[in-house]
Amino acid sequence: MKLVKIFRRLLGRKQQYIPVFIQQVTYIQQASQALCRMTETMEPTQWRLYEKEIKACEVQGDAMLTEFHEMLYESLMASLRRSDLQTIAMSIDDFLDHINDSAKAILLYKPERIDMQIKDLAQFINTEAEALRKMMELLSDPRRNYAGIVMQCDRITELEHAGDDTFAEYIGYIFTNEDNAIEVMKYKNIAEAFESATDAAKAVSDIVRKIVLRYVE
Repeated sequence: MKLVKIFRRLLGRKQQYIPVFIQQVTYIQQASQALCRMTETMEPTQWRLYEKEIKACEVQGDAMLTEFHEMLYESLMASLRRSDLQTIAMSIDDFLDHINDSAKAILLYKPERIDMQIKDLAQFINTEAEALRKMMELLSDPRRNYAGIVMQCDRITELEHAGDDTFAEYIGYIFTNEDNAIEVMKYKNIAEAFESATDAAKAVSDIVRKIVLRYVE
């Protein structure tokens, strides 16, 4: 059997798992957009509303992951194929968890300002979510869409690197310009939460790249 056929069976004859992945990423997109809006306001009441919106996405994402595991359990696929699918689904869910953690960091620390670097990190996260959505849609035919999948993986890698640079720049900025140690800790912890979210997106793309390569070679 050709490897591409094996991969299609991995996803189910009707690619019943692709819609699950896409729906997971839809929740990520909704959460990342809310996170961007959250960084554009300084109203604590608005922060709470956006945090609740993001939390709702996280809860829905967890429910989708549970549904996915039930589908996986009921399938007759080999354990390796189930393992690959589970790894993708759990990494997507982890990305959503990190977005939720970013929102909670703002709500917890109640910063007196939201600096441009944090807004940039939020935009990187949102753009990573868009690239991830495109990637999941392309998984329905990995051989035909292999170049497109790799392109989206590369795009997420670029964004993650940009996030690393922005995070490093911001840490230098707050240590240079903040005299209050508590304020330094607050802004540093917020930035770390956002930077971890950009890393989580790259973790998804790295996993997909590795799995797809194995099945299309």
